[in-house]
Amino acid sequence: MSAEKEKQTAIIAYLTLIGSVIAIFMNSENKNSFASFHIRQALGIFLTFFALGYPIGYFDSWMVSSAFYIFFFILWIYGFLGALNGEQKVVPLVGGFYQQLFKSL
Repeated sequence: MSAEKEKQTAIIAYLTLIGSVIAIFMNSENKNSFASFHIRQALGIFLTFFALGYPIGYFDSWMVSSAFYIFFFILWIYGFLGALNGEQKVVPLVGGFYQQLFKSL
């Protein structure tokens, strides 16, 4: 897989949950460590967002909801910019956990 193709796969992983699934299939034939790294990060961010988003909605507080959305937006931006720049930087707080949890991808 060429360096440009790896980067493209990593960027696609950050474009919604469906993008992460598409990136998994794009990377399945010739596994690349850079693309796999970013697929694990993006998939973890999206799944955690959906898993925690539902209970957070019950707080019925704009402060709690805003903090939640801002936190995940910052994580997403951090990972997406890393993919754009060709870096393998783990997202703060949860990135290492995602790497362990999805190590088979």
